[in-house]
Amino acid sequence: MKRDLTAGLSCVTQEHNGPHSTQLGSARPMPAASSRRSPARTDTAPLSTLSLAQAMARLQALARPEQLAGMQRFAMHGEARLGVAVPQLRALGKALGPNHELALQLWDSGVPDAQILASLLAEPQRLSQAQMDHWTLGLQAWDVCDQACLNAFRRSPLAWASIPRWAAAEAEYVRRCAFSLLAVLAVHDKGRADADFIACLGLIEAAAGDERNFVKKSVNWALRQIGKRNPVLRTEAMAAALRIQAQASRSARWIAADALRELRGKAGS
Repeated sequence: MKRDLTAGLSCVTQEHNGPHSTQLGSARPMPAASSRRSPARTDTAPLSTLSLAQAMARLQALARPEQLAGMQRFAMHGEARLGVAVPQLRALGKALGPNHELALQLWDSGVPDAQILASLLAEPQRLSQAQMDHWTLGLQAWDVCDQACLNAFRRSPLAWASIPRWAAAEAEYVRRCAFSLLAVLAVHDKGRADADFIACLGLIEAAAGDERNFVKKSVNWALRQIGKRNPVLRTEAMAAALRIQAQASRSARWIAADALRELRGKAGS
């Protein structure tokens, strides 16, 4: 399975190197969608003016309860999850268009599918730091975290300033957001200076000892994606991986070994 970001997923439906599937770096297969349904119209209101109740009704129409057990096996948790396929959420987000107010309401519903849709409807320029922090604190699942980073946070002018703040947090998914966002930026922020990524390697080294599954995999993901940007950053990332390898924790040794395996392969290709 390719570990590189692919456009199809809609990028976050791959969790790297783990018992989940759906993150951008290295993925395992996701439970397949049972059908290709178009976002159903359950009302006659203009799409741009749908209420929260109407938007939730459209999500309910796309629910796939038969997929929930499989999603649980990939650690895609969350209260009241509907099992809507990511491509269907993207299609619905495109149909509804940017709608920041509705996005904020959808996020506060606590339903993971609605939160992913919220990340597609949000207007990143309008996201305040308080709103972004609120979203990270409301996370219940790694896939929602990664979708929020991919769809909304990376486009915010506050993205880079958020990384060290979230990396210093104790909450598992807040810290994951820091490194998932860094990994996504390494792929998408094409014009960013190498120095900004090099400055973040210290955050990666500091978090490498966090044994929590969803943190260590995002740390590993960020390190690999930085190293894949260009030869200069590959050298810097490999040096960081060697320093991480010297740490005592199991998570640090796994992060380093996995990153070095991939980056050495890239260097030889």
